[in-house]
Amino acid sequence: MVQDRSSVPRPTQVGLFVTCLVNLMRPSVGLAAIELLEQAGCVVEVPPGQSCCGQPGYNSGDIENSRKLARQVIAAFEAFDYVVVPSGSCAGMIAHHYPNSLFEGDPDWAQRARNLGAKTFELMSFLTDVMNFVPEQPLYDLSERHVTYHDSCCGLREMKVKEQPRQLLKKICNIDIDEMEETEECCGFGGSFSAKMPQISARLADNKIENAEATGADLLLGGDLGCLLHLSGRLRRQGKTLKVHHAAEILAGQINGPAIGEIVEEEQ
Repeated sequence: MVQDRSSVPRPTQVGLFVTCLVNLMRPSVGLAAIELLEQAGCVVEVPPGQSCCGQPGYNSGDIENSRKLARQVIAAFEAFDYVVVPSGSCAGMIAHHYPNSLFEGDPDWAQRARNLGAKTFELMSFLTDVMNFVPEQPLYDLSERHVTYHDSCCGLREMKVKEQPRQLLKKICNIDIDEMEETEECCGFGGSFSAKMPQISARLADNKIENAEATGADLLLGGDLGCLLHLSGRLRRQGKTLKVHHAAEILAGQINGPAIGEIVEEEQ
């Protein structure tokens, strides 16, 4: 009997917005995101026409160049069912700032921005809230590791990401988070903030590291690479051993890979 193809649900088509930092500094996060999305049943594509989301210029007041970048992103992604981003800050730029403020006075692009923003999700939120990706049994048992988690500002406040990564880490890796004090406080990165106000930025990072270490954790996770690069850099300068990973890497089984900022000597 020939199956009626019209009755077969079409797989969810996802465009992965890789982000500049992942592309340049930590490609393993992008590869982990693809693996997780495919495990959840999605067909994933990384459009070659994507660019920076425009957030650095937007935050610095360069609205015109931010619009140019945003138009390029919209054109590259608007045909997909969903746009998924392994970063709360870039996801927030596309989901909120594109439609709410970037295209004032340009109704055509404003509507296209609203359409794209409505289907843009941070990775952890998409896996849980949209795809309901919850394995029946843990894929990895990391219950013996002591893990704490940093909630990034944009992921938490703009994209409403809080319980989703904790749920995934428990269901996939059997990890119970050792929650730190002030986990929702800024780590001090804040994009250009860390360059404009380095002393305040460093102090905020030190507070975050102190709270993370107080939990006894040997692994610090988060969902925004900017925050994680900032914290890992500060840890290295202080000669500390706390390892830093993007949560997607751990969820994809990359626990034995080098931590962010870790220098791995090649075998001779």
